[in-house]
Amino acid sequence: MSHQLINHSPDIKRLRDEGYEVEIRSSYLLISSVPYLNSKKEIKFGTLVSELTIAGESTGKPNTHVINFIGEYPCEKDGTIISQIQHNSSNRKLANTIIVNHSFSNKPAAGYKNYYDKMTRYIEIISAPVKSIDDSITAQTYKVIESEDTESVFNYLDTNSSRAEIINISDKLNNQKIAIIGLGGTGSYILDFITKTPVQEIHLFDGDKFCQHNAFRSPGAASFDELKGTPYKTEYLKTIYSRMHKNIIIHNENLCQSNIHLIDEMSFVFICIDKSELKEFIVNKLEKFKIPFIDVGMGIDITGDSLIGILRVTTSTEKKRDHVHKKNRIPFSENNDEKIYSQNIQIAELNALNASFAVIKWKKFYGFYQDLENEQNSTYTLNVNMLLNEDNDT
Repeated sequence: MSHQLINHSPDIKRLRDEGYEVEIRSSYLLISSVPYLNSKKEIKFGTLVSELTIAGESTGKPNTHVINFIGEYPCEKDGTIISQIQHNSSNRKLANTIIVNHSFSNKPAAGYKNYYDKMTRYIEIISAPVKSIDDSITAQTYKVIESEDTESVFNYLDTNSSRAEIINISDKLNNQKIAIIGLGGTGSYILDFITKTPVQEIHLFDGDKFCQHNAFRSPGAASFDELKGTPYKTEYLKTIYSRMHKNIIIHNENLCQSNIHLIDEMSFVFICIDKSELKEFIVNKLEKFKIPFIDVGMGIDITGDSLIGILRVTTSTEKKRDHVHKKNRIPFSENNDEKIYSQNIQIAELNALNASFAVIKWKKFYGFYQDLENEQNSTYTLNVNMLLNEDNDT
């Protein structure tokens, strides 16, 4: 992927062809062996690190004029810092293998047209004091640097995370195998959100076909021809989301006793079904396998000429599971509440909101978001706009 991006981007290719040590790593553009003087007037070599803006298969205009630097602070010939580019000096982890020490700011009136202009301008400023001492010292080493070309789970670089400088936080979600059981409204939105994370695999379980009513409570917009083909939900959604994420594995079947082994090695499971007797069986197995999971529920009813309802997200981990059974947070048998909500009303924005709550909680569990409440059950009541947290795990 990285080599293809360089070859398709005239600005980065020009940098490489002119002898700069160009590398693409964790969706950042790096140039190494940039000469500079430190405060002791010693010649050192540092690395420039820039965000990458991608437009299709090539780079776009840089998103920011600011750049990061690995090394000591570059100085003038007299040992004073190059103040014209001073921005921020603090050690920051951009990715597992990228820790920067400084950031610099030098903004042309119209910004930088491309990455060639941006990178060479900073090299010119940083290396000028060295050049004045020895003109033969240059960043153009013609040393070939192999850009990382690891097997990414994405079909293109995650420049959203690199632009926001949260690659190291996103990496907390790496290597997970996620299962989504049920791809109705809420399950399909969970898939939408999970697809945009670097989890290793996403397993989809649903034996139902994608019908016309599903189109009105799922992300995106199905075409009439797609609906006429009545594909399985798993097949329809994989076609869409495999454009971004490579490792979407589909199971055109409902999870049951005969195939429950398929979730043995999952890292985390989202349960998005409303069949209570099947749900109890799945929950018991997940607890036996010591797999953390989230169960979502939604009950919407008509009152007069308006809708009311409650959204629920229940989390179960090795640290706390008793609330699931003792407090009956997850319905395992038909009760009055289920009878009230027997119409199974679902609205796209409520499905999306319920999915958002679930995915946010999952990300909190792995440290992506800070979690100060540690609630294991939360409900959102629509008509009074109330979010209630219960069953704290501490």
